[in-house]
Amino acid sequence: MVKTITKVGNSHGVIFDAALMDLAHLKMGDQVNVEVHAGGTITMTPLRPVPSAAEVTLTVREVMKDYGRTMKRLA
Repeated sequence: MVKTITKVGNSHGVIFDAALMDLAHLKMGDQVNVEVHAGGTITMTPLRPVPSAAEVTLTVREVMKDYGRTMKRLA
């Protein structure tokens, strides 16, 4: 996919159209890590947040509260 660097305010940028955002599984506000390699190659890697143990525990408790009866029947 070929993109053109354009002026954005006092900076320069590359516009990500909806198709590119979908292909990369990105949405507005997502963070990416930008690296410049030897020879000038630039890579952008999405930063996917890892949920904390407390967040996972809370989610499991909410699911069990909502679907506990079903889960017991499936066990």
